[in-house]
Amino acid sequence: MSKLLEYGRKAMFYVRVLSGYEERRIRNYRLQLEKRILQAQEKKAEIYRLPEKIVLSEIRRMVDEMQNLNKQIENTEAQIEDYFKPIDKQAGTVMEVQLDSEKKTMGTMMTATQAEAIKKIEEAERLARAEANTGDKTQDSAIEKAQARQKRETRPKIQPLRVSEHVQGSDSGS
Repeated sequence: MSKLLEYGRKAMFYVRVLSGYEERRIRNYRLQLEKRILQAQEKKAEIYRLPEKIVLSEIRRMVDEMQNLNKQIENTEAQIEDYFKPIDKQAGTVMEVQLDSEKKTMGTMMTATQAEAIKKIEEAERLARAEANTGDKTQDSAIEKAQARQKRETRPKIQPLRVSEHVQGSDSGS
């Protein structure tokens, strides 16, 4: 009986081979194996690319965070500038007032020194006339002394501006 079964199997195999069924089945099996191999290779390549994708996604995320941070910094700077604009205007007006007062004091100092210089010149001329009677030598030396004294005294004595004193003085006054 087993021989009969074996003979039947062989006969069926020959029929399938002759009809092309076995060949189609083998070809189909081979195609399935090739598809599996291609899928395995694609998975393998994907696994190799995965670290690159992770790194690139991290870099993109960090770049986005940095751009957001830059926007926040710019917004904060704009808010700070807006906050300090009135203070800057007030400081500008205070400085203008201080400069105007300095100009006024310089003007009064200049007029005072000019008036004093004129008085000294007149005094020197009066002394020169008085000494003209005594002699030419004494007259020349008196004029030279008066001119030297005038040059020393007519030099303006400018004191440096101390901003902290003016700012404190204007803050306490208002």
